[in-house]
Amino acid sequence: MRNIAIVEDEDAAAAVLTGYIEEYGKAAGQEFRISRFHDAVEFLGAYKPLYAVVFMDIQMPFRDGMSAAADLRAVDKTVSLIFITNLVQYAQKGYEVDAIAYLLKPVKYFDFALKFRKALDVYVMNAEQSLTVNTAGGLCRVSSDRLMYVEIVRHRLRYHLVDDVIEVTGALYKVESDLKRFGFLRCNQCYLVNPKFIVSVKGSLVQVGSDTLAVSRPRRNAFLAELADWYAGAEGKDG
Repeated sequence: MRNIAIVEDEDAAAAVLTGYIEEYGKAAGQEFRISRFHDAVEFLGAYKPLYAVVFMDIQMPFRDGMSAAADLRAVDKTVSLIFITNLVQYAQKGYEVDAIAYLLKPVKYFDFALKFRKALDVYVMNAEQSLTVNTAGGLCRVSSDRLMYVEIVRHRLRYHLVDDVIEVTGALYKVESDLKRFGFLRCNQCYLVNPKFIVSVKGSLVQVGSDTLAVSRPRRNAFLAELADWYAGAEGKDG
């Protein structure tokens, strides 16, 4: 069962979305647990990274949906986000926070069904590659496809994402087993790197994205062999 959130201050608009979700579920043979929030403050105050899709109205009292979506992305980079709005120009800014789509009021079922299906598909794809990080502010859900590398600095783990850095207390060896299922490789005692972001390996240095990290002498041969195996596996999947 997928969890769906509706963040909408208008009761009538929320009722329409609820009805559409239930209608879609019956037609597709899927079950959804729907949670309705009357404003963004209520939604973010109780937020936990357990939703597959969030329908977010842009124009709401207390706080607009666009700024709320930016805070949502700080703790959940996997959930599929769909904006609801009266004005197209507001919705187009939604792509800055990785919105899947937008729906114009009054929402029509055909448009809803197309975009809801896409949002569910994107969520499933992201969820298979996601991991949950326990931060001081609560759980944070990130996609491994956005995670370039993890480093340890004085008992603090730093998760380097393509668009953010998340820092928590922890030990690198404890997250290594979780990250191995996503193909992450250890290049020394301080780093676990995502081979998808490796640009080059030259001598004792590996470039990951725009960052240059050290490859330790004891790990170099094993690291290069594991990287070659990863490339071989990736080419096999592409073929």
